[in-house]
Amino acid sequence: MARALSHSARLIIMDEPSAALAHDEVANLFRVIRDLTSQGVAVIYISHRLEEIREIGDRVTVLKDGRTVAVGLAAKDTPTSQIVALMTGRNVEYVFPPRPGKGAHEGRPEVLQVENLTLPGRFAEVSFSIRAGEIVGLAGLVGSGRSEIVEAIYGARRASGRVVLDGQVVRPGSTTRAVRMGMGLAPEERKAQALLLDHPVAQNITLASLGRYTRPRWLGWLDRRTEFAEAKRLSEALDIRPADPRRPIRTLSGGNQQKAVLGRWLAEDRKLLLLDEPTRGVDVGARAELYALVRKLADDGIGVLLVSSEVPEVLGLADRVLVVREGRIVHEAQAEDLDEHRVLDLVMVSAQETPTPDSASDPVSGSVSDSASGSGSGSGVANPPSEGAFHD
Repeated sequence: MARALSHSARLIIMDEPSAALAHDEVANLFRVIRDLTSQGVAVIYISHRLEEIREIGDRVTVLKDGRTVAVGLAAKDTPTSQIVALMTGRNVEYVFPPRPGKGAHEGRPEVLQVENLTLPGRFAEVSFSIRAGEIVGLAGLVGSGRSEIVEAIYGARRASGRVVLDGQVVRPGSTTRAVRMGMGLAPEERKAQALLLDHPVAQNITLASLGRYTRPRWLGWLDRRTEFAEAKRLSEALDIRPADPRRPIRTLSGGNQQKAVLGRWLAEDRKLLLLDEPTRGVDVGARAELYALVRKLADDGIGVLLVSSEVPEVLGLADRVLVVREGRIVHEAQAEDLDEHRVLDLVMVSAQETPTPDSASDPVSGSVSDSASGSGSGSGVANPPSEGAFHD
């Protein structure tokens, strides 16, 4: 924005400007936008967060599949349901798929056991388990240690304690070992940590299972024909659009990129999926599709650990919720036994009432990602892994 203003711009186009901002920062952004428009600067504000468009916008143009389907809608008066129907071509009334009732997972084997996982300064004494077919959600403040816990389970961070996957101990610090044992990760920053943006969809889908397409296995040349056929099958099964596995993945929407990240782990049997902010930067229609896909994977027996900055998303999709505060799990309950206000009360308790992780020095980063507006980055990683950190 500063760069644009330095050139005396009369029109500024903002593409998802709030995607990495906390709630108070979004308020500052809107203040700046109002100052600009009062000075005669025109703003095109692109966002999948409809409540932001309602708050800051004057008129709304709706696009679907690269075409304009509505123009000149009054931002403050047009019902959200009408905009969603225009965006998706259907009414999205039930975003979250139905989940099994209480006790549905009792008696199923535990696919993941985490015992006293500790990383000084980040989290401490984290213990929980996930059963086959169960979705467990992590809810907490930005900076509470959620993403770091996920990365440690995956092996991208070295932590003390034990991680057991399907009865086998996962070696700390080895993502390769974790993947071979049946673990998969959809990281928070898919463009920096998960995708090869200039490569086609097909190669992004097969990235974690290249050994399947070599002759002889692991030692030979890559069989491109077999690789492409499998990528095409998975693309069609996941309804990735446009339906062209040769297309560079950077040209796809956020929702379709995320489908490709998930599809990467479906080429071979997975026991556990770690999903960190799976719907970040994804519009409402694609969110519904991703929710349905995650629930289907769970119904097929895969355990899922879900991290999201949006409390309603955790409560709507997870079977069981773990509330994380300052690097510790402070509450555990079935999702239907919690509501948004209860979760926010738990995560916003004063730091003085809860001991911090050993040697913790970083203060909690100011705000919960606003669960009503969906704003916030949800990372909390002060020094995030480098771009290739998740690939041994």
